[in-house]
Amino acid sequence: MASVTLGGNPVNVAGELPEVGKAAPDFQLTKTDLSNVSLADYKGKNVILNIFPSVDTDTCATSVRKFNEKAASLEDTAVLCISKDLPFAHARFCGAEGIQNVDSLSSFLEDQDFENKYGVRLDGGPFSGLMARAIVVVDKEGTVKHTELVSEIANEPN
Repeated sequence: MASVTLGGNPVNVAGELPEVGKAAPDFQLTKTDLSNVSLADYKGKNVILNIFPSVDTDTCATSVRKFNEKAASLEDTAVLCISKDLPFAHARFCGAEGIQNVDSLSSFLEDQDFENKYGVRLDGGPFSGLMARAIVVVDKEGTVKHTELVSEIANEPN
């Protein structure tokens, strides 16, 4: 079990991020148009999973904006912004912010086990049950190439 902090206070994270060099766990998440998507749908592309607690927090919103900006210049790469927010909250935020270069996905409706598969479920603290801030990079073959569990939830990933 990993540990991160929220405002300097320790919070346990249930599980561990997927192991670099291993196959990334598949998932079924919900897009803003309520359609389902899985990791298999991105086969043949590099995939960056930007995982965070909620689009309605300042740091999470900033990271989605930055990933959207950077995603515009990436070839053969899909950037997935993932939280437990309802798809409606993702749609509202993306519409208001002009977010068009990332797929904003919710684990709330379909794969409520996503946070366990990826080892990012916060276990305790005010965000208990939500997801820790993390990055997982998956190559075109579905292999995990890089992971980062952000040690302070209020900070952006590297």
